[in-house]
Amino acid sequence: MAVSAVRSLHGGESPWRIDLTASDGSAFSAVLRFPSSRIGPDQIATNAAALAVAEKHRLPAPRLLAADLDGRAAGTPASLESVVPGTSTWPAAPSAELLLAAGAAIAQVHTVILDPQPRLPFRPRPIAVDDFAQDRRDGRMPTTALLHLADERVQSIKAPEAPVVFVHGDVWPGNTVLAGGAYVLIDWKTAGVGHPGVDLGELRKQVAICYDDDAPGHVLEGWERASGARAGDIPYWDAVAALNTPTESYSPYATLRRDDFLQAAIAQL
Repeated sequence: MAVSAVRSLHGGESPWRIDLTASDGSAFSAVLRFPSSRIGPDQIATNAAALAVAEKHRLPAPRLLAADLDGRAAGTPASLESVVPGTSTWPAAPSAELLLAAGAAIAQVHTVILDPQPRLPFRPRPIAVDDFAQDRRDGRMPTTALLHLADERVQSIKAPEAPVVFVHGDVWPGNTVLAGGAYVLIDWKTAGVGHPGVDLGELRKQVAICYDDDAPGHVLEGWERASGARAGDIPYWDAVAALNTPTESYSPYATLRRDDFLQAAIAQL
């Protein structure tokens, strides 16, 4: 097969979409991942391990096509996965139906009971490679009265211990693809095992920032419908997700929406 097109999926770096064409005219596409300025070899390995679990349990995710995690064949740790057709652009206006579907998608992930392992470690918070709350405690990042109060309250509470399940670790609109009215989760480089609230709190925070105060409730409802159970400790996980963000977000509006979401969470702790 001949390479017909190559396109970066993140700012001119890995991952890359590779379009291929065979001599008979048939076409095939795949996503190639290898280390970049923001992704290390360990995250390439985590993504590959997570996709293997996802395929085994028929979860809504890309399929792993190949992996060279020690770089012996490719010259660098690398993986190849299928392309999920659809869009990762969420509608400008909130849609209860799509938010319910997003909650249901992560509920499917949480049906998998998994012990921690080297490439899928325990995750105490979303995007666990970052710890912005600790950065503020150590003085590496400025804080605010609200963030300081919220962090004190979260630190004073013992983290919920059960259940421990497979988690995506970074559920936000950009890591979902809407295909046929259902969401497929992509970019599993911070996956692992943890409490379902790791994913629920993160997605609830994301949609609260993107949309309105009702949006997180639709995500929760979709999760509970799909799982057939009530989600526990939601205020705690909402606060953990909100605290694992930079003090100042990408826009003043996003920071304000984050703070409103965090205030509502700690009021219930």
